[in-house]
Amino acid sequence: MTARLLRLSHHDDVAIALDPLPAGTTADGVVARDDVPRGHKIALRDLPAGASVHKYGHVIGVATRAVRAGDHVHVHNVGMPPHGSGATAATPAQPPPLPPDLPRTFDGVVRPDGRVATRNYVAVLTTVNCSATVAKLIVRRTEDAVAAMHPEGVDGVVALTHGSGCGMAGSGPGWDILRRTLTGYARHPNVGGVVLVGLGCEVNALASLVEEIDVPVSAFTIQDAGGTAAAVNRGVELVHEMAGSLRGGARVPVGVERLVLGLQCGGSDAWSALTANPALGVASDHLVALGGTSLLGETPEIYGAEQMLAARAVDDGVRRRLLERIAWWERYTASQGTTLDGNPSPGNKDGGITTILEKSLGAVAKGGHSPLAEVVDYAAAPTRRGLVFMDTPGYDPVSATGMVAGGAHLIAFTTGRGSAFGSRPVPTVKLATNSELARRMSGDIDLDCSGVVETGRPLAEVGAEVYRHLIAVASGRRSVSEELGVGGEELVPWQVGAVL
Repeated sequence: MTARLLRLSHHDDVAIALDPLPAGTTADGVVARDDVPRGHKIALRDLPAGASVHKYGHVIGVATRAVRAGDHVHVHNVGMPPHGSGATAATPAQPPPLPPDLPRTFDGVVRPDGRVATRNYVAVLTTVNCSATVAKLIVRRTEDAVAAMHPEGVDGVVALTHGSGCGMAGSGPGWDILRRTLTGYARHPNVGGVVLVGLGCEVNALASLVEEIDVPVSAFTIQDAGGTAAAVNRGVELVHEMAGSLRGGARVPVGVERLVLGLQCGGSDAWSALTANPALGVASDHLVALGGTSLLGETPEIYGAEQMLAARAVDDGVRRRLLERIAWWERYTASQGTTLDGNPSPGNKDGGITTILEKSLGAVAKGGHSPLAEVVDYAAAPTRRGLVFMDTPGYDPVSATGMVAGGAHLIAFTTGRGSAFGSRPVPTVKLATNSELARRMSGDIDLDCSGVVETGRPLAEVGAEVYRHLIAVASGRRSVSEELGVGGEELVPWQVGAVL
């Protein structure tokens, strides 16, 4: 590392500009031939067209034209390899040692059936998009009164609405995903009671959904209630009754082995792979070492780095299951006329990420170095503790929805470009990858992880800080997104299949 460039491996063909490099600037013996933005890549050596380009010691793309030392290396001169090959399997690194003073418990809410929660919500859940407006009106008329019950142990009321539930087949993958998602939210430990609202004629019938919800639930349809106004009035009564029944849920110390942590990244930039993602990986490793569970997902965003995860699988079945999901995504994207390299967004590219291979090498860092214990379907609850991979799209709201439905008690969300995401009834903790973002969007960021690169803070130190912050939020400290009231619009189930 120099004052201007960061080279991550001696095998690399590129380095990262830690500051903007105007054309003609000399840094670490390399003269910039173009303007290189902060966080972007500069060529360290000449590369012929077709040559592999290495970063992190792994292939992130191929030169689409001749590249000269000092060139800005990005989408104008680098593309995907012919067969999408990226990182190869290597001997997995060992998780970091546990600091002796790391918290082993959090203050949780213990339900009568023994389940442990990090929050205590009333949920107004819809069977179909047709009842979404009624659900939101119910919450609008009750949220202030229920929020005032926070000192009494009630965290709030949230409308859990979605854009599906009818005009679809009543069987098949799309149906299974929707039902698994809705029942996962309804059964979530953070939900103390459910008011279920249907229209009355939808495919996703209210009665069949009630049968799968094993928490306190009151259900009705708009048609049976006598219309919109009557349905809103009925829902308001039920929310007040349910919130009253949740009073007095005192928090008690619970072992962190009961926690499930969802790992997300969104609005990623070149710093994501260097600061917040590996710091979150350290925190995840600590939780797993203490018996807890971390959910890594966003399958399109491990593409090209899947062999690194496969090498950490606890058995051949887990390894095969992971690689099967990658193969499914290759077929799925091809059938839609696109490729997995379509994943990096314009914001990702502005932030210095060129290909999905480069993005994936940074994204897998959120999973630390723990063994891969299991691979589960979207919105499915893990059956093993440890690091678990959930098959989800890379789109943040859809991916996080699957993790919450699968039982995540909180979401850790790294961002380099900025995010306004929330995930009620589960708290989201946002981790900034760079100090400029942490200053510019300070009202949305919980923790700044930029010190790993910008001030030389040890990764282990920042990772332990992330872990402690997550435990504090699990124990009741409100995250920034909760203070802002964000998270009521982000339930977005993965829609697969025909809309009829």
